Amino acid sequence: MLMEIPYVNEIKSVLDNFILSASGWRKVFARDGDEESATPEIRPEDAVLTALAAETFAFFLKDKTGKNSPTLVLGTDTRPTGRVIAEVAAEAFKRAGMNLLYPGVAAAPEIMAYSRTKDGFAYISASHNPIGHNGIKFGLSDGGVLGAEDSSFLIEEFKKAAGDQRRITRAAEYALSKKTDIFPDPEEKEKMLSCYENFTREVISSFDSCSAENLGKQEKFFIELKDEVEKSTKKGNPVSLFADFNGSARSVSIDRKFIESTGISFFSIHERPGEIAHRIVPEGKSLDYGAQEMLRLRNQGETPQQRAVTLGYVPDCDGDRGNIIFWNEKNNAMEALEAQQVFALAVIAELAYTEYITGGDCKNHTIVVNDPTSMRIEAVAEAFNATVARAEVGEANVVNLARKLREEGRIVRILGEGSNGGNITHPSAVRDPLNTVFALLKLLMIKDNNGKKGVFHIWLDCLGKENLYRENFTLADVIETIPPFTTTSVFEEEARIKVKTKNHSDLKRHFQKIFLSEWEKKKNEFHEKGITTWTAVCNNGIHQKENIQDFGESGKGGLKIIFKDAAGKNKAFIWMRGSGTEPVFRILADAEGRDNPFEKELSGWLSYMLQKADT
Repeated sequence: MLMEIPYVNEIKSVLDNFILSASGWRKVFARDGDEESATPEIRPEDAVLTALAAETFAFFLKDKTGKNSPTLVLGTDTRPTGRVIAEVAAEAFKRAGMNLLYPGVAAAPEIMAYSRTKDGFAYISASHNPIGHNGIKFGLSDGGVLGAEDSSFLIEEFKKAAGDQRRITRAAEYALSKKTDIFPDPEEKEKMLSCYENFTREVISSFDSCSAENLGKQEKFFIELKDEVEKSTKKGNPVSLFADFNGSARSVSIDRKFIESTGISFFSIHERPGEIAHRIVPEGKSLDYGAQEMLRLRNQGETPQQRAVTLGYVPDCDGDRGNIIFWNEKNNAMEALEAQQVFALAVIAELAYTEYITGGDCKNHTIVVNDPTSMRIEAVAEAFNATVARAEVGEANVVNLARKLREEGRIVRILGEGSNGGNITHPSAVRDPLNTVFALLKLLMIKDNNGKKGVFHIWLDCLGKENLYRENFTLADVIETIPPFTTTSVFEEEARIKVKTKNHSDLKRHFQKIFLSEWEKKKNEFHEKGITTWTAVCNNGIHQKENIQDFGESGKGGLKIIFKDAAGKNKAFIWMRGSGTEPVFRILADAEGRDNPFEKELSGWLSYMLQKADT
């Protein structure tokens, strides 16, 4: 792969393009530099960086575990460059003394569940980024990516390695190796799938297998779910699910086997690994392919099960997120749910299910979310007598805040990044579309029985809307009960702003001056909308600070301005943050009310002010 050993300055120039964050290290790895390229080849300098990254993590893992040869799981998603990156990383890991397990292609939740029984993992993926991108996620044995402190330390160590000619030369030797003995291990893959399936049963049911009593409750949950599916089928309403795998790592995970084990019929497209048929991010037009196939099955299906397809999901390449498509009987159309709606539904489902299995309320529960998650979550939490805590964008931040709150005595059953879709259900520490889908199934399938209210009716009780009780209801009925807010999608083009100012604190201070001037001009208009005051909030890592006077204090974290009415109730907000995984600045607005045009007004105003500040 390499013709000669690169020098420090050559490696550092390539390193500048590496986005390094707790959520993962990512860049364009395709050799031709095209982010949409499907070439499996990478540049020699990127091979050296891969070897340096692997070696750095190996030293880190040895120090963390105190072991000379820790057991490390290495996996990839289905991007074309994944195999060669894994080969280089595997060579570096082996030479650094790792006991390496290489099951090959795996979904992110799958490898992270398996890592709970090992010392750590390294996962080759760039999540939802375009196909020419790739990168690495690192984690220990807690089932999630590294926390902020460990991640920051590892990043600094990696940068030091990239500036050390001796280590560059050694990494180049790894990259030159033939690697003839590095192949995916089918037996290891089977062990991982079995471990992941058992863990998924625990997460979905909320009962572990550590005691005979809990294992019995877990089995009872799935038996009762299967019974409900059979009853519905006998009534002429088969339960069917659909997935557009888009060639992702989920195509070789447990999805089909697990879903069909519950008696639910399952249909899919693009189920061959690497069959990436459309853009990877499961938003907007990416959902159209699945919607069209679901509609075809409903109209032209050969079996009652095919014609009954009403719920589908589309994962990203590493399979930790799956946004939802559903048949809306009221509109007689196949529709895609917004990411914020998906998260809200999952939160409603899990809190109501908690009340269902415990018979109590959720007053000791906290929902942990990222800072741009819609305020509808506060409305949901209030209905359940629960609370909300917010962290900076980044799955690691949300997971680590949840861990901290649990240590303080709070119950955190569900958490996640509402702005990005999907949910994390404890004890999992990563998003998982199976957990999302089965959360929705709890709402739809666990109904009133022997005087005990079902999950959806528990939610209606919390809202004080017992008048909406009915035996037969659809997902469209459930969606109508979500507290109404209108929120910018983070994947709209208008939500991605390219800025020239590299110092985000400076940019936000410039923005503050412009905002204060604009507020004076517009405050009468805001008063007419019922908004009388505002407050600024920043989120950095797991810490939130309210009523900040210096917008620049937020640094590279999230900055939010919350607009309130005369009673002090939050009515809307605008939010901004430089992306940690893409070279863009993200903005978002959230406004109370369904289809509220104020959201567009706010997001446009924010874009104008931010771009003006950048000049």
